[in-house]
Amino acid sequence: MTGISTKTIYAVAALHELGSLPGGEVLKIKEIAARASVPQNFLEQILLELKKQGVLTSVKGAYGGYKLAKKLKDITLKDVIMILETDALSEICRTDNPTLKLFWEDIRAGVLNVFDIPLSELKNYQETANQALNYSI
Repeated sequence: MTGISTKTIYAVAALHELGSLPGGEVLKIKEIAARASVPQNFLEQILLELKKQGVLTSVKGAYGGYKLAKKLKDITLKDVIMILETDALSEICRTDNPTLKLFWEDIRAGVLNVFDIPLSELKNYQETANQALNYSI
């Protein structure tokens, strides 16, 4: 089990931007990158993987771009991690010791539980951030 990579952090930022759009609207990669403060070339790879796994859809053409394939409430941080992180939540115990196996499995289950938060929760954090900005005059 490893930490969360920059790839996942960028993915969540992009999904947050796409989730803030009115239903059916799309954003071009360039717009998503600018709004999310993410390098465009790196974001392209991330969005393609999320599209391949059914989290995003794309619309071709001059007015095309990316949009969510699901509502943010139906996408969890765990989903994103499982798509983008190759071994973040994999088995970590490399021993035959049953005590250690049980210990590490409990740790893994706890981590999975923590990451099982829907990305729609970002709205609550956005409201908190907006309140903090309003008080810092």
